[in-house]
Amino acid sequence: MSALQSLGSLIDAFRPADGPPPQRLGPFMRWSLAGSWPMLVIAGLLSSLAGVTEVVSALILGWVIDAAVNSGPTDFFAAHWSLVLWFLGFYLVLRPLAFAVSSASNSIIIGPNVMPLVLSRLHRWTLGQAVTFFDNDFAGRIAQKQMQAARAVTDVATEVINTVCFALASVIGSVAFLIAVDWKAAIALAVWLVAYIFLIRFFLPLIRVNSAARASSRAMVSGQVVDTITNIKTVKLFAHAAFEDRVAIDAMEVFRDRSLEFGVISTWFRFALMLLAGVLPVILIGGTVLLWQQGSASAGDIAAAGAIALRIAQMSGWVSFTLMSIYTSVGEVEDGMRTLSVPHTLADAPDARPLPRVKGEIRFDNVTFAYGRERGGVRDIDLTIRAGEKLGIVGASGAGKSSLVSLLLRLYDPEQGRITVDGHDLRSVTQESLRRQIGMVTQETAMFNRSARDNIAYGRPEATEAEIIAAAKAAEADEFIAGMLDHQGRRGYDAFLGERGVKLSGGQRQRIALARAFLKDAPILVLDEATSALDSEVEASIQEALGRVMEGKTVLAIAHRLSTIAAMDRIIVLDRGRIVEMGSHDELLARDGLYARYWKRQSGGFIGVEDEQEAAE
Repeated sequence: MSALQSLGSLIDAFRPADGPPPQRLGPFMRWSLAGSWPMLVIAGLLSSLAGVTEVVSALILGWVIDAAVNSGPTDFFAAHWSLVLWFLGFYLVLRPLAFAVSSASNSIIIGPNVMPLVLSRLHRWTLGQAVTFFDNDFAGRIAQKQMQAARAVTDVATEVINTVCFALASVIGSVAFLIAVDWKAAIALAVWLVAYIFLIRFFLPLIRVNSAARASSRAMVSGQVVDTITNIKTVKLFAHAAFEDRVAIDAMEVFRDRSLEFGVISTWFRFALMLLAGVLPVILIGGTVLLWQQGSASAGDIAAAGAIALRIAQMSGWVSFTLMSIYTSVGEVEDGMRTLSVPHTLADAPDARPLPRVKGEIRFDNVTFAYGRERGGVRDIDLTIRAGEKLGIVGASGAGKSSLVSLLLRLYDPEQGRITVDGHDLRSVTQESLRRQIGMVTQETAMFNRSARDNIAYGRPEATEAEIIAAAKAAEADEFIAGMLDHQGRRGYDAFLGERGVKLSGGQRQRIALARAFLKDAPILVLDEATSALDSEVEASIQEALGRVMEGKTVLAIAHRLSTIAAMDRIIVLDRGRIVEMGSHDELLARDGLYARYWKRQSGGFIGVEDEQEAAE
């Protein structure tokens, strides 16, 4: 068993791709399967060898019948013992061994490795897409496209090996046998093959187009269902189960219509195929009987021709439906390719370097970014944040606060100007190395459906258990984590948090996120409403922990609750994407401008709705 399993290592199932995925079918298939081609060729040759055994089976049958006809029943075994040994050896040893080796190459070497090879490449490429790629699509649809394309590429590869190579070898061997009997029989088979190819060429393009449409509509159903389930609490709170049911049924209805169209074409294809398959035995067996009457063929030839005709007739249906499956898979590959192989809109420069450990000086040099629109984003931002400085960022909703942080994280590139960290232009360093040096806690905290330990360790995966617990304690999270119990009985740090952390309150999620940021210990820290979901008592204790973690770091803190940033070294006020005020809390109050108005009109420390409306006008 272990020897057979070791064959599975002949293909590196997780080998990285060479370059981006092409957007044409042939190059995309080569890109997907690169690294597995030697094994694919070997598997194809082994499948062809198994296909040849089908012809050899018919030949041996013919030889046995001729031997039986030409000798009496009593001395058959004595006169033809060598033929009997060939018969036994072929059917009991050689034929089973040929099929076993072919099956092993496909089931152990190809099947288990090709799909993870393709899926890992598509997943890596998808992870490199800009956030706008994910903003513009369903998460479920993207995941469905990855699985669909990987499975379809794998199906194409395995079916070509299992069926096309096998059948092609059988047909070539059959033509060689018929030529040996009489060239006229070989021509008859060739004419039938031409008709068969025309039938395939007519139907398969239709199947390919319809399968792509069916795959697209199926992915849309998945995307719609996942979107509803992901937001199930909102659905229930608004009592919109019937509405979501209608939306899902509309998507399913489109999928059903595409499936019906596909089924109609498949039915006509099957009818035409069976009609053509029935013609072949009539031609080959009838023709060989005529040759036998003329003395040009033996009884064994008739039996062999009959066996070949019946086998090819049966095989034609198998091959045709396999080709239909291959074309269906090709359509699904093309559909997935259109979604997944689009170029990265925000890529590292070819000569990008890893960003070394930074002190944290950030410079926005005349930066403008408006998401490709005329309004929104930030405009003409000229700002230097000194290493170790604590900067508060204030502004009404839509003033550009999040845009400023997104640009620092290089989730987008400025449309004008540049951003540097310790003098390094963000476009000149790798995105991964940049983001490793920025810790972030957001208002809408992202949680994985993994254990509490894994969610905290996401800040620094190599952290020890003691460091993880210390970070949780610093974030006031250790106590509630210790009391957690999930539906599978896992407790404490082993308990899973549910999808997007739904089993936690908003405050608990933010404390997990704070623990994650504490553990990461990055030189730059971004706090985007980091304590907005905490009650006053917990916030007071968190503020102490935040004070410790902010020591020696460059901090950008976004807050509507102005009391949380009043102690910052400097505060900037954004309005309509521009910096309109800058200074310390006391300086801004003394100026009696927009910040002072926010401060005066706050109720409980929040910027008033009235100010947001004024800023939007």
